Amino acid sequence: MKLLIARISLILSLLLPAYFMVAALGVKFGLWPWQFGLMTLIVQFGLPLIGITLLLGLVALVWTLVRKPRTGWAMALVGLLIPVLALGYLASVRAKSADIPPIHDISTDIVDAPVFSAKVMAARQAMSANPVNPMTAPMGSLDAYKAPDFSKIAALTLGQVGHEAYPAVRTLTVAADPAKAAAAAQAEAAAQGWTGVTADPATGVVEATAETFWFGFKDDVVVRVRPGAAGGSIVDVRSTSRVGLSDIGANAARIQKFLTGLKTRLAAA
Repeated sequence: MKLLIARISLILSLLLPAYFMVAALGVKFGLWPWQFGLMTLIVQFGLPLIGITLLLGLVALVWTLVRKPRTGWAMALVGLLIPVLALGYLASVRAKSADIPPIHDISTDIVDAPVFSAKVMAARQAMSANPVNPMTAPMGSLDAYKAPDFSKIAALTLGQVGHEAYPAVRTLTVAADPAKAAAAAQAEAAAQGWTGVTADPATGVVEATAETFWFGFKDDVVVRVRPGAAGGSIVDVRSTSRVGLSDIGANAARIQKFLTGLKTRLAAA
């Protein structure tokens, strides 16, 4: 009997990652909306499933170690470790999200932020995406942040919240002239794996869409290259999620990675 319990624990634990992968990839491939995949399958059902698997693994491990002959403990141990690792990962994500503001729109320039084209805005509107708010708008004036939970950031502007949380996300100044910098920005956008990369040489604007691997969440990115006051070019980037309230730092990380790649590309050129 105890070997049967150990086997069941192991099988359920091995199926646990598959369940979460299916929940995420189902969103990516359009099998169900992201609210169902994330909030229902993962949060509502997934967390209790981890708890049940964890409890079963613990019971199986204790049983196989206490009762002689002590067989099946290795299966039970694996059956326990998988949900423990899953809980550890979810706890790390929660801890990370608790330390950053619940925003999904980040820009290097918060006074004169890059603007998305009419084409991108139409695509966002077609899927009822998050609104693109001015970086100068007070958080308390935005519909998504009028709840008392956001009272601490209500008086700050969207841009201020982003800059305080991510001090490394700032305008990049490069020695290259605007034409070369814009061409490098377009090449780097493609190298980052972004899709739908378009460029307007006249304005120095590059636009693209970044997509997450598991859920297929889409974030729009606009890069703006302008002449520097003392020569060279200044590069600004804005990355804005289409869905969700908090991006858990994804947009800021994307901008930093892009700017680092752009600097490296221009230095090599």
